[in-house]
Amino acid sequence: MVLDNNDEFDFPGPGAWDDSDGARPVNPAASSNTGDAGDAREGSAAGEGGGVQEAPKWANLPVADAGIPGARKRKKSLGEILVETAVISREQLDEALKVQQATGKGQKLGQILLEKNLISEEDMLRALAAQLDLPYYTRLPLNDIDPALVEQIPISFCRDNKLLPVARDDFNVTVAVADPLNIFPLDDLRLILSTNINIVVSPPSIIDASINRVFERSNDDSKKAIDELNVPEIGVDEDLEETRDLLESTDDEKPIIRLVNGLLTRAVKEKASDIHIEPYEAEIVVRFRIDGALHDKMQIPKRHGSSLASRVKILGKLNIAEKRVPQDGRINIKVAGRDIDVRLSVLPTAHGERIVMRLLDKTSGAKRLDQMGMEEDLYKVWTSLIEQKHGMILVTGPTGSGKSSMLYASLMHINSTDINILTIEDPVEYQLPGVGQIEVKDKIGMGFAEGLRSILRQDPDVIMIGEIRDGTTAGIAMQSSMTGHLVFSTLHTNDSAATVTRLMDFNIQPFQISSAVLGVAAVRLVRKLCQSCREAYEPNDRELQLLGVTRDKLQGGKVYRAGSGCERCQNQGYSGRLGVYELMIFDDLLRETIIKSQDAKAIKRVAIERGMKTLRESAMAKVVVGLTSIDEAIQKTQTDDLDLGL
Repeated sequence: MVLDNNDEFDFPGPGAWDDSDGARPVNPAASSNTGDAGDAREGSAAGEGGGVQEAPKWANLPVADAGIPGARKRKKSLGEILVETAVISREQLDEALKVQQATGKGQKLGQILLEKNLISEEDMLRALAAQLDLPYYTRLPLNDIDPALVEQIPISFCRDNKLLPVARDDFNVTVAVADPLNIFPLDDLRLILSTNINIVVSPPSIIDASINRVFERSNDDSKKAIDELNVPEIGVDEDLEETRDLLESTDDEKPIIRLVNGLLTRAVKEKASDIHIEPYEAEIVVRFRIDGALHDKMQIPKRHGSSLASRVKILGKLNIAEKRVPQDGRINIKVAGRDIDVRLSVLPTAHGERIVMRLLDKTSGAKRLDQMGMEEDLYKVWTSLIEQKHGMILVTGPTGSGKSSMLYASLMHINSTDINILTIEDPVEYQLPGVGQIEVKDKIGMGFAEGLRSILRQDPDVIMIGEIRDGTTAGIAMQSSMTGHLVFSTLHTNDSAATVTRLMDFNIQPFQISSAVLGVAAVRLVRKLCQSCREAYEPNDRELQLLGVTRDKLQGGKVYRAGSGCERCQNQGYSGRLGVYELMIFDDLLRETIIKSQDAKAIKRVAIERGMKTLRESAMAKVVVGLTSIDEAIQKTQTDDLDLGL
């Protein structure tokens, strides 16, 4: 949608699509009320992180002119509006007009301004709303949208045409649109709803996010489906459309299908990393792991456990008749336009099949290194480390501590066209452009060691091994790092110093470790305090000792703890997670210590003396600035209690 500077429109405004006149557009000026600049109609910006916020009810939002005086009183060109609102200068407009004239008006002015990066798409949309005398909103009143209205319209229609019905009264439906010049879908919508259409304008990103939230709420069928499971016949339906968006589920589908779809949709909406379906003697409990902690979500009658397990196993292409042995599978689904990879594990128990589904949002992609939450000095040291030409770099921590994210971010940082990066992973979690990624397939004898041997014949510069699990893999990786390759990998140890002794357990000699390893990073994820409901308090002397600071170093002498919860954090007190890091650099003194001593505590003591900040210290630094709580920092760094004598 690109406009010419000299284009003027007689375009339908509020109430313009009348069912009686064949949807013929009329001049909005005839039916619109005037409003002053800066009217409440525009609303405020989207919330933190680009989220959608609810605006006041539509009845309280008067028709205005998108904050641009005089737009309604006289027709203005798009270029004039952009100049008057100081989006572009008169000189920039004149220059763009010259370009347009040189192309024989074959190119629209708006396109020229966009290509020159003089305006954004939102600038153009805001100016267009003013020119057409249409309301412009940067928020939509999601809580006031009637679910019955939404259910009449396919989600694909709303997504494809960037529109969303947001309100209705006895005679009209108000529709938010991202392209007010595209009248054809509005005409279709008038026929679908059999009513008149009023339009308001909103940015495409706000409409997309609103569509997802509204349809998620409308189609959260899990609880309703449980009630409907009381019917005698419960089919599991073997047909599977993997590419269909689960938000398009309909009431015509079998209850068990809508139950599973509802669970997956709800888990994605709540940013859960895992879904646990746990059969017990009297009932089936469903729990979501959110920000590292499990939360009860619902109970399902025990008699439906077999149907539920069968439906999930069908999705994962598993054998539904086999209920005696564990099975693993994979499901590819789409929720709210996002591609989700689901890793499925089914385990027979005394009360039925226990199911765990791990969710990976492939659409979001891996984080960049500068998004990992490292402190500035640590970031500089780490980037210097991973830019070396050869050697071994290890990341350690328990399952779910952020090791893979750290490796992916590091590979993305060093990736360039003049190096060859190859990985062997189990599984491949994110697709990295320009990186050759190989997935472990143990069933056909393609393990880490076998894959690593093959990678070495592919002329790699950088190798990433998802995990060192045995002595064979450790030995090949160590040898590779000493023959001109930069090798990244992970280990399961409690801290960075324990990595040295773990390698020794794999029969790697101390002199090999000291020669090959460049550094080890221990990582943890701590929950981030909800910034809306966190509570400030004065720490006691014991807590100050743990923080390692005096009271006068704290802002107002206080720190924060989790509050009682709010809507933003789903009443948990925490929202999101942060990385905390312990980086042990292998300098000459530390290498000498490793050769002389095989004691992890002695190695750690020397590393601390050389300036290493421990996991506990890193976590407490997050407490001081109000990002997490003391309780959370202690819980996630418990290994330091013994090492430091706390």
